[in-house]
Amino acid sequence: MRAEGIVTTRLELTPLRQIDAAAMFSVLDDQRLHAFTGGRPRTLAELHDHYGKLVAGASPDGNEAWLNWIVRLHQTKTAIGTVQAGVEDGSANVAWIIGVPWQGQGYAVEAATAMVAWLAAHDVHAVKAAIHPEHAASAGVARRVGLSPTAEVSDGEVIWRNDAAGALDQSQA
Repeated sequence: MRAEGIVTTRLELTPLRQIDAAAMFSVLDDQRLHAFTGGRPRTLAELHDHYGKLVAGASPDGNEAWLNWIVRLHQTKTAIGTVQAGVEDGSANVAWIIGVPWQGQGYAVEAATAMVAWLAAHDVHAVKAAIHPEHAASAGVARRVGLSPTAEVSDGEVIWRNDAAGALDQSQA
């Protein structure tokens, strides 16, 4: 399985290339993006190396497909974020990030919805995401793409799924 281009009303999701590190560096070079994940922004060299590993398209053991897209504004082709899915045995772990200047405009929902629909069209129907319990914006995106919080916690993050198994009552989330 390989990432393919996806077009929405306002966005283009283009498969990640190592040279995208240059365009994404200024988007991701913002400490505010690490408020819930910890760490620090990568240097340009680190981002370039990281993208080099991701474009391999699979985990080192070959069991998990790595699908990564750059989220671009359709009209200007400006890179504003990323969406990603790790796919194994018909199940995907998904994530999204939109740069701070473009947050609050529905781009994360639009990009994540398009990615989940693409995955479903490629026989991936079980989707999950790990979200920090205090990250209300990311939880909102998860809800909009059909995920529900579960009782499962991994590394301090709540696991959200698109199936009823383990889902919490929405009032508990």
